[in-house]
Amino acid sequence: MRTPLPRAGLVLALTLAAALTLPLTACTSPAKSGPPLPVPTKKRPPPRHSHVFVVVMENRAASEIVGSSNAPYYNSLARRYAQPKRVFAIRHPSLPNYLALLSGDTHGIDSDCTSCHVNATSLPDQLEAAGFKWKGYMEDMPKPCYRGAGTSGYAKKHNPFMYFDAIRGSRSRCRRVVPYRQLSNDLFARHLPDFSWITPNLCNDTHDCAVRTGDRFLAHLVPALLKEVGPHGFVVITWDEGTNDSGCCASVAHGGRIATTIAGPDVRRGAAPTGPYDHYSTLRTIEHVFGLPALGHAKDAATVPLDAAFKRLPRLKH
Repeated sequence: MRTPLPRAGLVLALTLAAALTLPLTACTSPAKSGPPLPVPTKKRPPPRHSHVFVVVMENRAASEIVGSSNAPYYNSLARRYAQPKRVFAIRHPSLPNYLALLSGDTHGIDSDCTSCHVNATSLPDQLEAAGFKWKGYMEDMPKPCYRGAGTSGYAKKHNPFMYFDAIRGSRSRCRRVVPYRQLSNDLFARHLPDFSWITPNLCNDTHDCAVRTGDRFLAHLVPALLKEVGPHGFVVITWDEGTNDSGCCASVAHGGRIATTIAGPDVRRGAAPTGPYDHYSTLRTIEHVFGLPALGHAKDAATVPLDAAFKRLPRLKH
């Protein structure tokens, strides 16, 4: 028999679920900002297990975000934690950058194709082999393991997991790619995986809507994540690509300069490492944290990890 939640816990769970489903998706009339996600703070101890979160936003040059009055929450977070000065996307358009972030290569894909797929090792493969758990949370995705090109505000091109044969071809594995609304339950129940990837919908990621709309989304989401990162976890917020072809890193990256912030207890406050960095730097850093070998271009000599953003780079164990 199921034991009912105490009244306080039930109210909190309902409030959390409601906060994660706030109507932030309207591009013509963005929703008003609401309170941060209300995760428990006083009635349970801080989490003992550490978690890494990656939140990927869309199609904005760093100059549109960094220091902008349209992104007050993002900039307050960047001032409090670490914001590398020079971070570059790999190329245009979106999809190759998502693949690069998750596997260290674009695998020859140079479009936002939805029927293409990749037979290659990815970060989820590495994590599973080492005993870690992972999950992808996709806003407006209609159901776990959804293989369609898009619906509502969801776009497959922003969901790299469903391009890898080893995930898309396995029902048990692709069921770890779930609708964003499941995040509220996982946060409240402390059933978070070791590594979480979060893709907002086409409005909340700033692809179709204003920077301020995306900033409101981050202001709802990130405070809840920071309460649950644990003693050595962190949150990475990055954009997929910029608006020009500027780049770095032995010409591997040429997708424009992008904003990126890292937040967590081991992050150096106010750090602004100069780099240059790219998406492969982010992947390499995450792999190092989990004790994994670098994949693809993440292991290139020109790829500088984001270690300088941390007081001491954490090493996570399952």
